[in-house]
Amino acid sequence: MVRRLILVLGDQLSPDLAVLRDGDPERDIVVMAEVADETGYVPHHPKKIALILSAMRHFAEDLRADGWDVRYFRLDEDGPKSICGALMQVHQDVQPEEVVAVRPGEFRLIDALEACPVGVRLVEDDRFLCPIDRFRDWAEGRRELRMEWFYREMRRNTGVLMDADDPAGGEWNYDKQNRKPAQRSMLQAKPMEFTPDEITEGVLAMVGDRFGGNFGSLAGFTFGVTQGQARRALSHFVKTQLAEFGDYQDAMLLDEPYLNHALISIYMNIGLLSPREVCEAAEAAYRDGDVPINSAEGFIRQILGWREYIRGIYFLKGPDYTAQNELGHDRDLPASYWGGETEMACIRAAVGQTHDLAYAHHIQRLMVTGNFALLFGADPAQVHEWYLSVYADAFEWVEAPNTIGMSQWADGGVVASKPYVSSANYIKKMSDYCEGCAYKPDVKVGEGACPFNLLYWHFLDRHRERFEGNRRMGVVYSSWDKMDKAKRDQILEEAEAFIAAEPTGYP
Repeated sequence: MVRRLILVLGDQLSPDLAVLRDGDPERDIVVMAEVADETGYVPHHPKKIALILSAMRHFAEDLRADGWDVRYFRLDEDGPKSICGALMQVHQDVQPEEVVAVRPGEFRLIDALEACPVGVRLVEDDRFLCPIDRFRDWAEGRRELRMEWFYREMRRNTGVLMDADDPAGGEWNYDKQNRKPAQRSMLQAKPMEFTPDEITEGVLAMVGDRFGGNFGSLAGFTFGVTQGQARRALSHFVKTQLAEFGDYQDAMLLDEPYLNHALISIYMNIGLLSPREVCEAAEAAYRDGDVPINSAEGFIRQILGWREYIRGIYFLKGPDYTAQNELGHDRDLPASYWGGETEMACIRAAVGQTHDLAYAHHIQRLMVTGNFALLFGADPAQVHEWYLSVYADAFEWVEAPNTIGMSQWADGGVVASKPYVSSANYIKKMSDYCEGCAYKPDVKVGEGACPFNLLYWHFLDRHRERFEGNRRMGVVYSSWDKMDKAKRDQILEEAEAFIAAEPTGYP
């Protein structure tokens, strides 16, 4: 008699997953499935699909080595098309007493499992440092759900980077030290790369055949696909990159996609690394004197603060969150996001890197592609789907609040107190993208004016009623009002002309 079917999803590849920890290899069966519903609900980057499927196959082999009976469905074997279909097929064969799974990180999948005829008992995902109920308790009654206050509470609750009751180094946040512009002299080690083994090569061939038409390149696949490789990648980052991560985490350079960034998010988000072990590794490097406090704190804040906070927002706001569009933006996403021609060097660089690597760091996502989409007035649902599609670390629980809330301000200020918009000046300061561009970052209007300059003022003007009372934006509107009216009219006219001429949709 089979006691349980234990479902393990492609982003739950953790040996200490709650359902595995409570399971019994002698009486339980693990079900894992590569299915069309998951590979096709958005047009995922081929490298993202290959990463997840290869990691799943390796994880299944590890489970078998540990004595588990694993019923594994491969996409290239024309099996069930959905996760529920896979469960139903195994359930019919073995007639278990129950079916269990860790609650997925996307409402789409939660709904599918709750509706599955075999009856799936969902248990909470305890791999995170802040349970959903604890986040709800923290959020209750607060007028503003600011990440900084949540982050400080998480530091106190976990003891991470704390000296008794005080923050290590005497400050909670060292972000002011972490905004140095890009320098070629800063280049050093890159994230650890891995040579595909036979399992991964088989996945790459299959993904190339089935998903070769999706946006993105499979060439040069070097992601780790096992827990051991992920831990080696973490150790490599801490030893060779973390020391300068803080200083230059916002920097951008042409043809240098990684700088001091770790790519650790892809391993955490599929379960090969836990957030606690990542934070502990960074803290240990600080305690040992190997990295400065601003780098350790800046890195830990991204995980203990931002990652946990964003997950809390996703589950707090519910399944309708992705449909929010507070600013009423409805333009189609520019074709340049899918590889269409553009004369904007920064967009070309960020999108080109995304196409090749399924990766861009947080400032490229927020202040280049996100900033431009917001200024352009792109439909946030399309922006959301794009980010979910093209990045290897993108799962809806983490991607949607970053896009809908932080990047596009479509949630009306739940995540961000003001829109993250800027003119060309920010990109000029933090990158070398502007060198050789067809547009000039210092030209505000007229021939050669950077579209970021035109669209920045156009955005502020069309949303003036909403934002001029924001205490963080009043000075900007004062500057706009001080401009000569003829210049303002010219800016708005040229911005409208740019928007009208910009190709949209899939090229």
